[in-house]
Amino acid sequence: MWYVSTRGMAPRVDFEGALFSGYAPDGGLYMPEELPQLDRETLRQWSVVSYPSLVKELCSLFIGPELIPRDDLNDLIDRAFSRFRHKEVVHLSRLRNGLNVLELWHGVTYAFKDLSLCCAARFLQYFLEKRKKHITVVVGTSGDTGSAAIESVQGAENVDLIVLLPKGRCTKIQELQMTTVLRENVHVFGVEGNSDELDEPIKAVFADVAFVKEHNLMSLNSINWSRVLVQMAHHFFAYFRCAPALDLHPLPPVEVVVPSGAAGNLAAGFIAQKMGLPIHLVVAVNYNDIIHRTVQRGDFSLSEAVKPTLASAMDIQVPYNMERIFWLLSGSDSQVTRALMEQFERTGSVSLPKELHSKLSEAVTSQSVSDEAIIQTMGRCWEENQYLLCPHSAVAVSYHYQQADRRQPSPPRSCLAPASAAKFPEAVLAAGLTPETPAEILALEHKEARCTPMRKGDDWTRMLRGLIEDLSRQQQGRFRKAPA
Repeated sequence: MWYVSTRGMAPRVDFEGALFSGYAPDGGLYMPEELPQLDRETLRQWSVVSYPSLVKELCSLFIGPELIPRDDLNDLIDRAFSRFRHKEVVHLSRLRNGLNVLELWHGVTYAFKDLSLCCAARFLQYFLEKRKKHITVVVGTSGDTGSAAIESVQGAENVDLIVLLPKGRCTKIQELQMTTVLRENVHVFGVEGNSDELDEPIKAVFADVAFVKEHNLMSLNSINWSRVLVQMAHHFFAYFRCAPALDLHPLPPVEVVVPSGAAGNLAAGFIAQKMGLPIHLVVAVNYNDIIHRTVQRGDFSLSEAVKPTLASAMDIQVPYNMERIFWLLSGSDSQVTRALMEQFERTGSVSLPKELHSKLSEAVTSQSVSDEAIIQTMGRCWEENQYLLCPHSAVAVSYHYQQADRRQPSPPRSCLAPASAAKFPEAVLAAGLTPETPAEILALEHKEARCTPMRKGDDWTRMLRGLIEDLSRQQQGRFRKAPA
């Protein structure tokens, strides 16, 4: 299995190359050169297996056995999921009025990012141990990626992790999950800016190809192929749990509602669809609605500013993974994709070509959800089910309620729930409900915290480069001291 850049100007790489690169050298994102097509029999076999087994089956299609033999792959995935609180790892809650909530948040940090990052970290460490290498991982976060990345690599000898978080713009719990991990290999910056602004120094550092190579840098943001790969399993699991029967011809459709910011889960759904999974995708966003405008009008352009909302992890203006979706829908046309993305990077505004827009609007339904609707949805779900939704999950469920109230016939529907309500007590209180906070989250309040400020007016790129250079020097010092 080979991977190519969506912009078509970089050499193809294997899974290891895509895992360690993040962005391709031409600024594009890696995608499989060919997508395996799944027949009815394969889907039938997969329909009865557990979530971890689905991840194993999917990963084995995209990671050659010459890179990770199947027994090793199975073992890495079992270890990745060993700390999840729910025995199923991912659980479908069936609630009133046909509401199905797929809980993706049973990992250590109570968010869906634990699922892909714990696997990505295992794959990384497997290759690093094999190659006797050390890397520095740089992650920008709007709330959940940082803590999931920290949990997946904290204490690892062959990985240093640098996290940039938007100070005061994620919830207190999200921030404490990052700043209270006082491990030697974890380094956290608190940035005076939003999540799009803190991505700028990261992009600037990664644009210096020689610097990236010299310091063995990589990113584990949602652009990393390994994360999209694991996230494909959400869609298969949702389908198999909600489809009425797999002996019907054609296979019955299931609607999957994806609350989205950077469009990683959405891109994973598109790929699953292309592989033959009969799902219809619905993307639900908050007030920051670039994806919604793109689907509705072909208007892929930045708003004047990111607006803070209750669904803060989705307060994103630049949904990087839309590039993968444009590439897929244009028939893997890297020329079209490159022209679109270069114009977007230059001007912040692109009008999709007519044909591409019509393919997009056929493939996905979209909706933008206000804070008021988020609060109403959280309240209604509690009233009907005594079930607390996080504000991001409420963005998806809001769509379900809107459809259910119309009483029109529709296929079974699964709403992806990316985080536990326990991480968002402020939103729960805003909805007039009582937060339920687990003991380990309450304990964060009393832990020592460590975080380096990046203030307005500081040279953030210089600060980031400086830390990376320091870590490389320390690593070389350790290497020289190591016994022969």
